[in-house]
Amino acid sequence: MRDWQPINTAPQGVRLELAVIEKGEVYALTFPCQRTERGWVDAVTQAPVHVDPTNWREWLPAVRNAPC
Repeated sequence: MRDWQPINTAPQGVRLELAVIEKGEVYALTFPCQRTERGWVDAVTQAPVHVDPTNWREWLPAVRNAPC
């Protein structure tokens, strides 16, 4: 499952890789995130993540630096 999925289909409580679009470019966050009832958090620290993600995919640390 390396294809990006629409953000509105993101499951809660699962480590995910998030993507954001800035100036027409897609960027993947470099840390795992989780969707919660309160919004997006860093999956490791549980700190809120203040981004407006557009897509998600399964978090796979070994390949997280793969091109978007």
